[in-house]
Amino acid sequence: MKRILLQLFLSVCLLPLFAQGVTGLSLQSRLDTLIKYKLPKGSNVAISVYDLSANQPLYGYQADKLSRPASTMKLLTTITALSRPEADEPFRTEVWYRGTIERDTLQGDVYVIGGFDPEFDEKALDSLVNTVARFPFSVIKGTVYGDVSMKDSLYWGSGWLWDDTPYSFQPYLSPLMLNKGVVTVTAFPGERGDSARLECTPISSYYTLTNRTETRTPSAGRFRVSRNWLTNGNHITVTGHVDGRRTGTVNVFSSHDFFMHTFMDRLKQKGIRCVQSETEGSGGRKLSSDSSSSYRFGEFLKDSLTVRMASYETSVEAVVKQIMKESDNLNAEALLYRLAAQSSGQKLVSAEEGLSVVRLLIKELGYNPDHYNLADGCGLSNYNYISPDLLVAFLKYAYSRTDVFRKLYKALPIGGVDGTLKHRMKQGSPSYKIVHAKTGSFTAVNSLAGYLKSKNGHEIAFAIMNQNALSGREARAFQDAVCDELIQTN
Repeated sequence: MKRILLQLFLSVCLLPLFAQGVTGLSLQSRLDTLIKYKLPKGSNVAISVYDLSANQPLYGYQADKLSRPASTMKLLTTITALSRPEADEPFRTEVWYRGTIERDTLQGDVYVIGGFDPEFDEKALDSLVNTVARFPFSVIKGTVYGDVSMKDSLYWGSGWLWDDTPYSFQPYLSPLMLNKGVVTVTAFPGERGDSARLECTPISSYYTLTNRTETRTPSAGRFRVSRNWLTNGNHITVTGHVDGRRTGTVNVFSSHDFFMHTFMDRLKQKGIRCVQSETEGSGGRKLSSDSSSSYRFGEFLKDSLTVRMASYETSVEAVVKQIMKESDNLNAEALLYRLAAQSSGQKLVSAEEGLSVVRLLIKELGYNPDHYNLADGCGLSNYNYISPDLLVAFLKYAYSRTDVFRKLYKALPIGGVDGTLKHRMKQGSPSYKIVHAKTGSFTAVNSLAGYLKSKNGHEIAFAIMNQNALSGREARAFQDAVCDELIQTN
């Protein structure tokens, strides 16, 4: 009886103390507990948290530890680019000619000048071609050139994986890109056992297609779109079981050739033929027996005989939105090359020149660029190494610049709402609609960095970098739990 009374007494007296102990734990204790019990087994984490409203550090755990950032690398590229005086200058693709128009013939050459527009799609291509078609000629007696002199011939970033080449997330970089250098194949089922109907975009004679699908035939296997990428071929093969609408994507080899070949296709459809002289033909690139599919690559030099025929522009806002919301690698690399061109004033630039501008900002923020390794602008490279502290320093800098912060914050994915956070931080969790952050992931690497507002009304910048976590699901759950704790800070 005495034992029962003692237990009752202790429960009544200690329950309030226990509750106070749980809810009254400091933020540091709560986050330390998460690291101890919720961090994926065998993995590491580095965390940096800064209270922007109070202008002071809030939490750090191995905050200066070097980690691979994956796509949170895009924050460094984007914030640096948005801080430039020319930040709002649009991406531009132009068509010019040099020569004269006589009767229905252009006596001269046409140049398509690439500006590394990563959002240039089939609609944009048709806009250029339709504008060109309004000029009073149907014959080009000369050469059609693609000007890709903004970039060297290296079509992958440093440290990119060679066996990722068929995937749409790893483009072939070029100043002339059509549909991100990707073909989208949509399959529609037919009668059981029959091949599915396929639709491809963009439509182009640059690639060929084999349909090996089977409608409502599970034994046909998983729906798959691939090409003969090991030999740099552009023969697309579609296989597998189709029981409903299915969509697949595959990149194509040589983005600038894809662009120019399709450009020539569209000119031909508009009734415009290209006729090259015999002396010109030996240096051209012949893609079919029809001379309307011949083109070369060469640099455009403006002079008194050149006339601009058409121009297509894409806003920086549209490019940045795609970088942040959908973690678009091509857009981030395009922004890096444009950053290089803007800072150097040169036309021909490299990724390294863009990264040198990022390093200058690192130095300006009080950090030593030599303590980090920057290899690309998008985070695909395994050679990138930065720290959560550096990520937060960039987030703090963006927050201090209203012009930069407004554009960045608008583009970041919102927890449980859109972009790469659409299926995380679901409704009912503290982080729902409160976290605005950039994700980053590839094998064994998972990062999250951005902004949130805590219950006490303070704006918070944070960076969480999980490494060696084979379970991406567990790493993301850990990050979401950290954000929940930060939000509930009073």
